[in-house]
Amino acid sequence: MSVQLSSESIKSEPNVTPMIDVMLVLLIIFMIIIPALMAGFNAVPPSGQNLKVHPNEDDDIVFGIDADGKFYLNKKETSDAAIASAIRALYDARTIDKIMYIKADKGIKYDRVMEAMEIASNQGVRVAALITDQNPGSKSLIEADNAGQDLGIKSSGDKNGGKP
Repeated sequence: MSVQLSSESIKSEPNVTPMIDVMLVLLIIFMIIIPALMAGFNAVPPSGQNLKVHPNEDDDIVFGIDADGKFYLNKKETSDAAIASAIRALYDARTIDKIMYIKADKGIKYDRVMEAMEIASNQGVRVAALITDQNPGSKSLIEADNAGQDLGIKSSGDKNGGKP
């Protein structure tokens, strides 16, 4: 085996394999962490029947209470002392509907939910709507409530396919 030392044959190329390995590990880490950060807080709302579909719009304001009783405003943890001023700032600038959605863990004491509703109403919120989940496997007994839930998609065994 001979080694040539001519200047034309020397190539300096980086070894990209370790860099790709590091990038893939970072990608996997961020794929796991980002959904947890975007979730905001963990609260399992109570379930019920005859529930209308919640309109999930970008400008909806959600007041959350997790299982430990911590307050969240639009998925960001907010202290008890600062929650009133944060709500006031949001609703003073708001010109459209002054509706707030309250999502509380089903295991939280009711007085904590009532405290949240009182704070909201004292800070300019006109309507407080509580978020709940439909009982699994059930539909509302009121047909008008089911209008947004049925997307008209037929089962996979149907040869005609579903509606667009």
